[in-house]
Amino acid sequence: MKKRLGLLALATVLSSATYAASIDHIQTYTPEYLGNQAQNGMINKASAYYNPAGLVHLENGTYVQLGGQLALGHEKMTYGGKEYKAQLVQPIPNFALYKVEDDSALYWTFGALGGGGDLKYKDGVAGTAVIPDILNGIFAHNPKSIDLTKIGLNTDRSKVEGSNLYIQNTFGKVFKVDEKLSISVAGRAIYGSRTLKGDIYVDSKLGQLGSAHMDSKRTAWGFGGQLGLNYKASDRLNLAMRYDTRIKLNFKAHGSEEGLNSKNSMLGFLNGLGFGTFYPEYSIGTKSRRDLPAILAAGMSYRVTDDWTVALSGNYYFNKDAKMDSGVKKGSSKLSKLGVKEIHPEYDNGWELALGTEYRLSPKWAVLGSINYADTGAKVTSYDDVEYGLNSVMLGTGLKYNPDETTEWVFTVAHFIYDSQDGHYNQKYSNPKFKDVKNPEYSKSITAMGVSYTKRF
Repeated sequence: MKKRLGLLALATVLSSATYAASIDHIQTYTPEYLGNQAQNGMINKASAYYNPAGLVHLENGTYVQLGGQLALGHEKMTYGGKEYKAQLVQPIPNFALYKVEDDSALYWTFGALGGGGDLKYKDGVAGTAVIPDILNGIFAHNPKSIDLTKIGLNTDRSKVEGSNLYIQNTFGKVFKVDEKLSISVAGRAIYGSRTLKGDIYVDSKLGQLGSAHMDSKRTAWGFGGQLGLNYKASDRLNLAMRYDTRIKLNFKAHGSEEGLNSKNSMLGFLNGLGFGTFYPEYSIGTKSRRDLPAILAAGMSYRVTDDWTVALSGNYYFNKDAKMDSGVKKGSSKLSKLGVKEIHPEYDNGWELALGTEYRLSPKWAVLGSINYADTGAKVTSYDDVEYGLNSVMLGTGLKYNPDETTEWVFTVAHFIYDSQDGHYNQKYSNPKFKDVKNPEYSKSITAMGVSYTKRF
């Protein structure tokens, strides 16, 4: 009984929010954000997403906006000197429809609210690579110890894949209180999907010693609200705030799961263990909470000259008030008997700050530019193969093209520079028997491009 475990310790898949500023949230709702991340205080064709209360200051009419982004890059884990990389190629569409009248506006937006895309690790992840080192520690303390180096124990054929996506549907109304102050109120419905698909193969010179498999999809619906305020202090200065409520999401996992089924006497004591042992939120039939935290967004824009506008934005994410799989127990008794510590993920509140600019070159062309820093609030104890919310700097630029008074095209590109962070295997496997276990390192690199088209009727 003392040797139950070990094999699948952290074996799982990455399903992190690929370019989120919070744990799951993104702010890249529209292509224009890639060029200028300081959108919260702007009044423009993207305001339905960032500053809906400011819509009443646009020209009267019905606006239709279509947008698309393409994120390219990779997410990478390094363990024991070997890289485990997943390439990202993810299209992200958005759609907005809004009608502006003299003293009010209606708006509807649809698109991504969180997550990132589909990531495939063809050579496994850090949680599969650690398996031989875990078994070395277990068998080294067995009186009938086995020299695993002689049998060439490996998990090289393991594959894992995951995705994480939240879709929002928001409908709201804007009211003009007076010439300076306007407010917005909206309701929203959110659909969340988180998937994990993995195959672990424990191989050796003697042949395959065992395997474990999972194909799980967690889904949930949630509902929330949005409040906005815009204060047009002068013809040059505009101030705005927006509050997005927490979205309570009760996920349920569907699919199939198969634990280790080794017929080899060496690994027989591990039979039945699998992905669900360490990530029970993905175990088939499991119900769990994973909320999207509330956001307080604020911003200002200032028209320095008739052609040049600068803007400042900030977002604050209330991660501590959101439940993130905290109610799912991982069976600490099994882990503790092996000397493996069960470490629960911890989060601080997150924040980000952006500085942006828009300069009109001519009546038809304008150039965008910005820089954004994001602190996700994710502590190292939350890093694993399922997710790792790394802090980042985002640099963006773009062009606006207005062929006539009712049409606007936006072309943007942004690059995300992420911090690299070590994991916490050194804490989880601090028992001397796991002296061969290394600490993984997590990193990302992503570039996104976007195009949007807006027409006023």
